[in-house]
Order: sequence, then C-alpha cells, then structure tokens
Amino acid sequence: MGRRKKPRLVKDVTFTGFADKGKSVGRDEEGRVIFVEEVVPGDIADVLVLRKRKGTFQGVAQQIHTYSPDRVEPVCEHFGVCGGCKWQHLSYEAQLRHKQQVVEDAMRRIGKIDTSCLEPIVGGASTTYYRNKLEFAFSNRRWLTKEEIDTDISNQADVLGFHRAGAFDKVVDIQHCWLQGEPSNKIRNRIREMAHARGDSFYDLKANTGFLRHLLIRVTRIGEVLVILSFGEDDPEKIQEFLGEVLKEFPEITTLTYCINTKLNDYIFDLDMVCFHGKGYIEEQLGHVRFKIGPKSFFQTNTEQAKVLYDTVIEFADLKGTENVYDLYTGIGSIALYVAEQCQQVVGIEEIAAAIVDAEENAKLNTIDNAIFYAGDVKDILTTEFAEKHGKPDLLITDPPRAGMHPKVVEMLKELAAPRMVYVSCNPATQARDLQLLESVYTVKKIRPVDMFPHTHHIESVALLELK
Repeated sequence: MGRRKKPRLVKDVTFTGFADKGKSVGRDEEGRVIFVEEVVPGDIADVLVLRKRKGTFQGVAQQIHTYSPDRVEPVCEHFGVCGGCKWQHLSYEAQLRHKQQVVEDAMRRIGKIDTSCLEPIVGGASTTYYRNKLEFAFSNRRWLTKEEIDTDISNQADVLGFHRAGAFDKVVDIQHCWLQGEPSNKIRNRIREMAHARGDSFYDLKANTGFLRHLLIRVTRIGEVLVILSFGEDDPEKIQEFLGEVLKEFPEITTLTYCINTKLNDYIFDLDMVCFHGKGYIEEQLGHVRFKIGPKSFFQTNTEQAKVLYDTVIEFADLKGTENVYDLYTGIGSIALYVAEQCQQVVGIEEIAAAIVDAEENAKLNTIDNAIFYAGDVKDILTTEFAEKHGKPDLLITDPPRAGMHPKVVEMLKELAAPRMVYVSCNPATQARDLQLLESVYTVKKIRPVDMFPHTHHIESVALLELK
C-alpha cells in the first residue's frame, strides 16, 4: 500500500465559483483545480491541500488574504459550526448569481443545450424562517468548536440541536435557528430545559441508551403545529408524563405524536406513530389546494417557494382543460392535485405506497375526482400497456429524485412522445443529463431555476420540453 502524501500549502489561490455540492472552486498558479469549504468566490487564500480525488484537489483554507466583496456578516451565532446554511456569509444576490451559473454550466456542459432558453432564477422572498420542518437530535455529547478543543471544556453535556456532519455521536447545541419561525425555537429550548430539570437522560449514540432521542417540529402558514418526539426507552408512564408537560407548556401544538426508537439509527419513518394529542395530522394551504400532513408525510419544506415552483409548472404546462396528464414521481400528489382543476385527468405514479395513501386522502379533502394514483417504481409501472389503459399523455410532468430518471423511464418517455413535458429537478446535473438523452425527441424551450433553500447550494430547476 502506498504512503499517503503529506499535506502541502498552496499560496494565493483565487476562488472564482462554486462546484455542484457547494464547495468553492479555485486554481493554483499551475492551473490545478482546488475545492475548499468556508471560502467564497472572490476570496484569495492560502490552502492546505489534503488529498487528490478524480484529478482535483481537496483542501482547507489556512489564511484568507483578500476577502470577496460579496461577503456579508452571518446572522446566525451557529454559522460555521452546525454545518447548515453554508452560504450565509455570502450576500443573497451573489448566492442567486452563482446558483444561476451552476444551472447554466450544467446545461451547457452536460446537456449540450443552448442556454439562451435559460431564464433568471426566482429567489425567495424570505431568506430566514422559510422552512416548515426541522429535525433535532438529543445527545449526551456536545460538539466542541475549534476554540473549545484547546481548553478544558468537556464535551460531556446534554444537548439538543443538529448533528454535525462527520460526527454521528455529537450534536451542536442550538439556541436560535433562523430556518424556522416560532414557536419552533421556543418549543425546542423549553423541552431541553424541562428535560434538564426532570433529570431525563439524553441519548448516547455510542451506547444506544437514553430516554430522549429525536424531535421533529413542523409549522404551517395557517398556524398549525406538529411535534414528534422519539424516545429511546419504552417507558409508557414516563413518556405520558413528559408529553403531558410539553402540552401544558405549549397548548398551541395542534398534534403531538411520539414513537419508540431502539434501533441503531435515528430514522423514525419506519416506526409506529402514536398520537398523544390532536387529530393526528396538521393541514397546510398551498395555493388553491389544502393538504393533510401526517407524521410520515413528505411535503415541500419551503411552502412559500413551493407555490412559486408549482405556479411555474402551471405556467409551462399551459393547460386548456382537456389534457390527459401524467405526473411521475408524484410523492403525495402535490403537483398532480395542483394541476388537476386545469386538466381533464391526471395520473400520478409514486414508489412509496404511504405517499400514495396521502395523495388519495388529499384528493378527497379537495373534492378532486379526476386524479388517479398508482404506487410502484415508475420504471415498472410506466409501460405501453399503462398508456393504453389511461390514454397517451398530452402533458407529462416528472419530478424525479436527485439521481434523475432511470434510463428505462427515459426510453419510455421517448416512446410515449407527449407533445409537452415539464421536468422539475432538485439536481441540475442529472436534469441536464436526462435532457440530453431526450434531445432526439424533444426541444428544450425554457429552463427556470427556483431557489427553494437560501444560504445552501441546493437548487430546483424547471424545464419545458416540446416534441420536435
């Protein structure tokens, strides 16, 4: 086995842009590409190069000599520690500019697309308190900052906050999070205080022991609040007592639910949920559609920008009321239900069966009777026989996961040859790849990026395709 090379210092690296996953991209004097976190385009810094991967170098900034004019003061006290909101030190105008560039680069380099069809990115009206859902972890080990590591401060502390990336057993104790509006911060901080006062144990991820394990808070724009608590011990009396205190402190909680998680991982959505208080779900209004959101429901976490995204789909679809629409990767049917009133029929396909149950429930809630939903993998369900049964689509909407569409699905879309397609993506790189694969049958007419997650590198992109 070869010996690993020692880190080397590269001086005066100029950073000019962002890579796909949000790291800044710079070049040394020899033109070699270096990826670094915690710097922004416009910075000039000395970089300690740690490793080489796929022809590029990964490093950390040692000293910044020149600061970018786009830098701003982060608003959050936890910036640079919790690992979220990585672009909060970059002005929002600059964030949008760089996200636009990421989409343009992907479309041009991967999709081989003429980017004159690329429209300006739609930024969010709110860059703080824009998320409707946050998840927090209880831990008996606190993440220490760089400054604290060199002191006698112990990491043995009962904390409630976010897992730091790369440290599965340690949690950053969050006092105020700027991502979710009240009563989120009040609920989290008071629950921590209650647990301390009661002497309840916080979870030990190494030993897999402890009473309090996980907290999820979801708030809606119509004022409803869902709280889920995950317990690492199945102690009914203790759980009932704790939840009773939470509800007494926060009567505004619409639905209070809990689960028991004694597994080796924090994932709770495969567990039985028990409703302690309320109707078992909350409701949200997104445009003209009302949604029931249960403990396990997937729902866009930025409600305000979700409406912008769905309105873009409606605009690109240009429905006349007579169309047969397919909605692939429909989730809980949010887009399908949003377009239902403007078409003759919409057929949704989603792999997760529980999401289809939500979709059908929300169709009933909105008295929508022209939406049909199927549970199963799109590549298996979307066939020639399926199209014969439901009629060939006049419009095809697809909103796949980050990996994009399966090659089998792409080939089926070519065969179906719907006159119009709207492709919604959370990953411009895989969207560009799929658009290039569809190039023999479709022409890309418009692409519009939508910023769903300010202060992060994540981007949504909506493309309109028309049959050649």
